Amino acid sequence: MLLSHLLAIASVASGTVGAGGGRDRAAADRPGAHVPEADTNTNTNTGAAAAAGTGGDAAAGPGDFAERVLDVVERIPPGRVMSYGDVAEYLEEAGPRQVGRVMSMWGGAVPWWRVIRADGRPPPGLEVEALRNYAAEATPLRPNAGRVDMRRARWDGA
Repeated sequence: MLLSHLLAIASVASGTVGAGGGRDRAAADRPGAHVPEADTNTNTNTGAAAAAGTGGDAAAGPGDFAERVLDVVERIPPGRVMSYGDVAEYLEEAGPRQVGRVMSMWGGAVPWWRVIRADGRPPPGLEVEALRNYAAEATPLRPNAGRVDMRRARWDGA
């Protein structure tokens, strides 16, 4: 499984942002994005994700909710983080799972390492790259834990 994550990351690491001037969030252009395991559900726009308008089809592009999530993520300053639940609360819609879904599908074109679990852990499979980014941005970490210190690093959106 670790090998598959590393290979997936390496295969998209050479992807580029589209020349159209805006963010190109196509699946092939997501260097560093969380690469989920294969989803056997062919209807990916169901349940709460459908209600939140997250979309699930990489070819169709992100929906309105996904765009709002990604806009918030782009505003998180270097050295600061928000949890998936923080982003949902800030937007006053959906929940942490829907935000996680958006980040999984479209987060590679934004500073994805700034959206983490509520306990300070980075996305699974991307811990090493996230920790590199945290060090570069001087994000407060918990001593010897490999986690962000949420008390000091949490951004409230103001």
